Amino acid sequence: MKFSDFRCKDVINIRDCKRLGKVCDMEFDECKGCICKIMVPGSGKIFSFLRCDPEIEICYNDIKQIGPDIILVDINC
Repeated sequence: MKFSDFRCKDVINIRDCKRLGKVCDMEFDECKGCICKIMVPGSGKIFSFLRCDPEIEICYNDIKQIGPDIILVDINC
């Protein structure tokens, strides 16, 4: 799966069913060849790049399902 495929997906937290946003960045382990974390804009803002809100970092272990349109995660916000 390409990064561009991840950017098109909405991230939903299954604990409270809230939309966190779309993937804006990811941390990749080059040695192991795997994704460590995905990041979504903080505060669920679409234009968070204009603000100083921190990104929400989601460990790959917290991803429960990757579907064709959404990514389901289980995190405490």
